Amino acid sequence: MNLGTILWIATVVLGAFFLWIGFKVRHKASASFADYSIAGGSLPLFLIFFTEFANIMGVGNFVGHAAKGYANGLPWLFFILGEQGSKIIFALVFAGFAGRYTYSTFIEMIDDLIVKDKVTRVIGAILACSIMIAWTGGQAKGFGTIFQVITGANPVPIVFLFTAIYIVYTTLGGYYSLVWMDFVLGLMVIVFGGMFYFEAFKIVNFSFAEIGARLTAMGRPEMWSLSGANYGVALTNFVTGCVGILAAQMYWQSCFAAKDSKTARNGLLASGTIAIIFVMLTAIVGMIIYTVNPNLTGEQPMPWFMMNMVPTIVAVGIFLCIMAAGMSSADSNLNSATVLMTNDIIAVFKPDLTDKEMIFIVRVLTVIVGIIAAVVSIYSPSILDLFSRAYSMAGGGLVPLLVVGLLWKERPEDPFQPGKRNSKVTPWGARVGMITGAVLSQINSLGTYKILIALAVSAILIIVVSMMTRNSDSALHLQQPKSGI
Repeated sequence: MNLGTILWIATVVLGAFFLWIGFKVRHKASASFADYSIAGGSLPLFLIFFTEFANIMGVGNFVGHAAKGYANGLPWLFFILGEQGSKIIFALVFAGFAGRYTYSTFIEMIDDLIVKDKVTRVIGAILACSIMIAWTGGQAKGFGTIFQVITGANPVPIVFLFTAIYIVYTTLGGYYSLVWMDFVLGLMVIVFGGMFYFEAFKIVNFSFAEIGARLTAMGRPEMWSLSGANYGVALTNFVTGCVGILAAQMYWQSCFAAKDSKTARNGLLASGTIAIIFVMLTAIVGMIIYTVNPNLTGEQPMPWFMMNMVPTIVAVGIFLCIMAAGMSSADSNLNSATVLMTNDIIAVFKPDLTDKEMIFIVRVLTVIVGIIAAVVSIYSPSILDLFSRAYSMAGGGLVPLLVVGLLWKERPEDPFQPGKRNSKVTPWGARVGMITGAVLSQINSLGTYKILIALAVSAILIIVVSMMTRNSDSALHLQQPKSGI
């Protein structure tokens, strides 16, 4: 039996297993919108750890980062340090704070604690959704690439096949479905990921020095050196990764789902620490593959490695690892995107929706958004290009608002409490800052430091415009009834 046939069998078996879990928990997820979106805010440490770890280790972290390591060498580790290291920053700075609350989304948290403005909430939800949709599509794109290289199949139907699988089980079981599948999938990633790294590093006798020697002999010593790195690009990559993670709903969502703040912090800290090691090793594996075959392009290195450099049984293990990682990341992001749309766009303008109606809407949106993500992924040049653009746009608009809003308090001596706005940021300050930051982050003519410029300008505008509109904001809130959760 050849590798392609085994991969198809593995896909069918795992897909059926995922659907079975979705059916098992569908009634529990339907109890309320809070149950569907954050499992009622009751999850223990082991589920928070495994769902975060499985979410982090998506297809991009195996296929995408291997390809970038193959093309760029060690300098690519700066992006990984930002993207993955930011999870540790998030755990230490924000996770414990988020774990105190049971909001469905972090946009709802920003609205309730900082701004209390419908327009800001909708803009924020649109920006936050961009990351989730990019990640969802990126997973399917990775599967399409693997099957194209290994089986010769057209990647487009593969993209839609995998999209259909995680649409169905995400629709059925909501967040309960995700966390229990992620528990199983996270274990698979650890076991098969260890197998993958063992086989890859065996090629160079488990020696980092040998990787450097091989690259030097091939006339590419700069791939194993940071001395020739463009530190401006490196800094931009680091910041882009950081702000993208801070604007990612799925990390906030797991914190809101945790039973308490300590569980939220410890779960994300442990998963982020392990993930940064795994992803850096994956990029280095890309460099090892380069020393064996320097003629690959795009995202071919990982599939080529599976086909040509390891025994079939090991290749199947690596595929199961990548499939587990991709499925867990896709379902969480798809759920996060649709919860954002339902909770922070539709429900904002239809506040009288019942839980049953909101669950119906989020399930319909799961189908629509899943299809959109698949289409977007097909036309994207690469998985990580898709991620990076979404990171910078959402991060450039949302992170300055989040940071300024939490630090620039109306009553510095009072803690943040649900239902009580405690920030000097005004609705107009938030709107102008968010839109400006998101737009500037996409203007290439600003050069290497466009994301830094976007963040700085956005933060300044939030403060300046808020100071200029303080009186109108006070009058507006005096006319509105106080809202709570």
